[in-house]
Formats: sequence, C-alpha cells, structure tokens
Amino acid sequence: MPALIEASGLVKSYAGRKVVNGIHLCVEEGEALAIIGPNGAGKSTTLDLLLGLRKPDRGHIRYWIEDPFPHIGVQLQSTPFFAGFNALENMRMFAAFYGLRLSDKTLIASLDRCGLSGAAKIDAGKLSGGQQKRLSIAMSMLHSPKLLFLDEPTAALDPRARMEVRGLIRSLADAGTSILFTSHDMEEVSKLATRIVMIDNGQITANGTAEQLLEQHRAASLEELYLELTGESL
Repeated sequence: MPALIEASGLVKSYAGRKVVNGIHLCVEEGEALAIIGPNGAGKSTTLDLLLGLRKPDRGHIRYWIEDPFPHIGVQLQSTPFFAGFNALENMRMFAAFYGLRLSDKTLIASLDRCGLSGAAKIDAGKLSGGQQKRLSIAMSMLHSPKLLFLDEPTAALDPRARMEVRGLIRSLADAGTSILFTSHDMEEVSKLATRIVMIDNGQITANGTAEQLLEQHRAASLEELYLELTGESL
C-alpha cells in the first residue's frame, strides 16, 4: 500500500542535545502504527515534526499530498474542552475550526458512533475520563481524516474506560482510518498495532510487527521485548 508519510534523516536538537537523531520513518496507508519508547526518548518530538508543529534541523518529510494537514486528525493527551459547554456544543465549535457547518443531527450521530449516545447535553467537563477521551477522538474525526494521530489515548483511564477507548480505536481502524498512536501499555499495543516502532535516545531501535520483533529478539512478550531494548530488567 502507498505511504502516507515518509520521513528520512530527521534531526532535532535542543540546547545542543539531539532529541531526534537521524530517524527514518514511514507511515503506510491502512495501518495502525504504534510508537513506543521510554519517556524522553524523542517520541513526542518526532510526532511534532510529522505534524508540522516543529521544523527539523535536518531531514525531509514527504506526504501523500501537497497539503496533508486538513486530512489529519489529532487527539492529544489532554484536550482543552470549552468550559461550561456540553459535548454537542464542543463538537459544534470544533467543527467550525475545521471550516465545517454540520447539523446537530450529524454531530450527534458522530457522538453516537464514538459511544457517546445520550451525552450530547452533558457538560464536557463533567463527563467521565473515558467519555472525555471518546469525545476528544470524536472531535478529531469530525472532518473524516485519512490519518489519525493519537497520543497515549488510554493514559490514566480505569480498566473499563481503557477497554471502551480501545474498542473505538479498533473500530476506526477496521473502517479504514490509518492510525499512528503512542502508548506505554504493551497490552494495548499488542491488541491494536499492526506494526510497532520503538524510539530510544532519539533513534529507532526496532521496527516490525509484534510477531517479527518477538521472534527476532527471542522475547516471550512485548513487555519483555520493551525492557530488553531499553536496557531495563524485569
């Protein structure tokens, strides 16, 4: 399948330290790509570079079209909902940011697809953690993006909320949305990712399917693989 993003030789430094050091990364159409690695490894900076939020010091990024960003959705770890506005009103305002004029019926249908049936009139700030994550994803999907970036989509959620958000992500992938997500949860990665890339010390240290990486490193689980590649011990 054709690549949506091809990044080559990305370098980004802060205060003389190379946070991203020569990364080559490809995001294929139709895949769910997991980016894993320790805190401070360069994952977030790499995502910022791919999203155009920062410019690389060196290297090139090629996208599948000239102006890709209107076709990319982004869900951040913390979405700043508008205080005092309900879920539907937040959806309406985010639609306006994308230049969309969608009917309430369409917006409510989007909420329903994300498991938020009946939550339209509830203050967004009073939704549960899992509901807020699903609302954030619903807003990032308003413009039907071809590629969706999810930054630790189930971080700090309870087990039921994690299960609900994972189910939503799986349904989006099954429907044809290409997904790039970061996670520290190896169970989540094993359930959602079609390919895994590990970044450590600003460089890619592993790239492949879960099966390929486990066989290559003779690891019994992704958690064991993670600890091995990051130099940690069980």
